[in-house]
Amino acid sequence: MKIIHLHAWNLTIPEAIALQRELETEVVDTQPLDLAAIRYVAGVDVSVKDNVSQAAVVVLRYPELEPVETVLAKMPTPFPYVPGLLSFREGPVLEMAFGKLEIEPDVFIFDGMGRAHSRRIGIACHLGLWLQKPTIGCGKTLFVGKYVEPAPQKGSYEALIDKGETIGNILRTRDNVKPVFISVGHLADLATATELALNCTTKYRLPEPIRCADSAAGVF
Repeated sequence: MKIIHLHAWNLTIPEAIALQRELETEVVDTQPLDLAAIRYVAGVDVSVKDNVSQAAVVVLRYPELEPVETVLAKMPTPFPYVPGLLSFREGPVLEMAFGKLEIEPDVFIFDGMGRAHSRRIGIACHLGLWLQKPTIGCGKTLFVGKYVEPAPQKGSYEALIDKGETIGNILRTRDNVKPVFISVGHLADLATATELALNCTTKYRLPEPIRCADSAAGVF
């Protein structure tokens, strides 16, 4: 799969923050997904062990959620752990993994945030600009914002609010199980991103593409 190489990754922390503020304005977060047209959904995750990063991209047929391709990439972790700058830590190894894909997914779901970010450009937004494909962020824990706990039934959700702005949804993917944090990455909108995430959820808390990617990335 071809991707757009937008910029160098070897930046200082101040340079990385400045670049985020520049790129944030390019993100498109009001374009509904055509769910009926989706054939392939990819889950994206990175694991780090002994300062080595391994990326996994797992492509699933949709709506069957059958895995059809898994690609891995591995490299020394290039950037320190800095809250809000995850894309600079994981972006280089993900770029390698995306380049190995033979099937071009219609949508990518990232284990991480999209607009639910202090500068509104989490990894799903940032890498969405490289991919120029629809992307969604699916976080396991709160990064920024406040919310009311959704009802305990699967499919319930509440808005995630930061500084008066809706930046995501808190989605219950299983009855009486902790919710996940859904936000738009790029070329999607929050309503259809939330619907797709729920459609990709089976008997587990995490949407199946993310669950598959998390499992693959963790095997060194």
